[in-house]
Amino acid sequence: MKSVAIIGAGITGLTAAFYMKRRGVPVTVYEASGRVGGVIESLRKDGYLAEFGPNTILETSPKIAQLVRDAGLQSRRLDPDPKAEARFVVRYQRPIAMPGSPLGFFTTELFTRKAKFAVLREPFVKPRRDGVEESIAEFVIRRLNQEFLDHAIDALVAGIYAGDPYKLSVPHAFPRLAALEQKYGSLIKGQIFGARERKRRGEVAKDRAPKFSFDEGLQVLPETLAAQLGEAVKLNSTVRKLMQSGDGWRVSTSSGEFEHKAVVFCGTAFKLAELSVEFSSLAGRAGSPLPAAPRPAADGAHGGTRPTGTLDLAPLLEIRYPPVASVVLGFRREDVAHSCEGFGMLIPKIEGFKILGTIFSSSLFPNRAPSGHHTLTSYVGGERYPELALLPAEKLYEVVCEDLRVLLGVRGKPTFQYCVVWPKAIPQYNVGYGRYRDLMTAVEVKAPGLFLAGHYRDGVSLSDSIVSGINVAGRVAANFKPTNGRE
Repeated sequence: MKSVAIIGAGITGLTAAFYMKRRGVPVTVYEASGRVGGVIESLRKDGYLAEFGPNTILETSPKIAQLVRDAGLQSRRLDPDPKAEARFVVRYQRPIAMPGSPLGFFTTELFTRKAKFAVLREPFVKPRRDGVEESIAEFVIRRLNQEFLDHAIDALVAGIYAGDPYKLSVPHAFPRLAALEQKYGSLIKGQIFGARERKRRGEVAKDRAPKFSFDEGLQVLPETLAAQLGEAVKLNSTVRKLMQSGDGWRVSTSSGEFEHKAVVFCGTAFKLAELSVEFSSLAGRAGSPLPAAPRPAADGAHGGTRPTGTLDLAPLLEIRYPPVASVVLGFRREDVAHSCEGFGMLIPKIEGFKILGTIFSSSLFPNRAPSGHHTLTSYVGGERYPELALLPAEKLYEVVCEDLRVLLGVRGKPTFQYCVVWPKAIPQYNVGYGRYRDLMTAVEVKAPGLFLAGHYRDGVSLSDSIVSGINVAGRVAANFKPTNGRE
């Protein structure tokens, strides 16, 4: 049986390949770079463990815990220190703990009386029913007020998307918020009643989902999946062209051409846009919004039909991927005035700092720093200050140290410093993103056997990407008869 080609050995591609193999579907994973994991990158050096992409996995779905068990990683899973539950938001030029209860909200200095009153009146704000797509900024101002946007939501958006709340779409970037308003007419009511429904489905809201990592960082997961896939993973293999044939797909790579039963693209939107994809109109389905191709000609040499059209994927290049720099610094504990007991701090733009936020990595999990030291992971750039992410490493260290000096009372020189720059980091689900999702759906309709999955389609969090990989594996496997009887 021909294998299924999976393009991209990030967490979505590896998860999809892992579960297809378990279901008896042969796979071949093509990865353009020389390593697996995509944006997951962990480094152990000089007693420090640095994470340059995501720092944790959120257990939002039972499928995620199942993956850990299926991969044999339960003994290596690390849950965070209970003392690291506190999250901070910067206001008045200093980090203030976010309230963890209704009473805490009404006593916190993080918000003024006006903002607290806005929460009390939120259940009485009429929901919007006219179908107009709002930005998260418009949504928050309408349902709460400007203060909530400037001092809370802006910081949250920076932490999740490194994005701009005036551009990000509510239904696409924060679909659950949109759903709460549509179903319950209120965010507060939705939080209360929606929690019951999530519990019945076995799901957990992201703000309450358990977090975890592994003993040697998140890279343990992709490396373990890749090891179990073995020779099926082909590194330094750039896919240049896809061509549909009568009974499958021909994949042209930097090392040759190969025949496959189907293709799953798990890379980035801009790489998909650059890919040449030729399809046969005989294989397509009626009703596709993509342009129709000319009538195909016979091609006996390939046992099927000659591809007669090229998918127009150029619009996907419009999807914004701002640059983000991940800067990991180590300090002696006596050189940091703040206790750094907690998950970390988010920083609204209105506060005037250059960093988007900082994770207190060594407080979150053990063995992230030598004894008596802190590891602090800060992020720079995004839509807020894209030019800063591209500064030279030494300048980035200076920028981060200056902000940490004010915010956390850091003094002295770092005992560890390392940074990784992601020139195109996180896809921005901005207003109008639906047209790109419609295009992706149309691609799958027009070219059966080509599947699309990953953070550009199913959500940008690590947990979203894992679930996307699991789901697409199920979609592909439904078209195959297992060869080993395993499910």
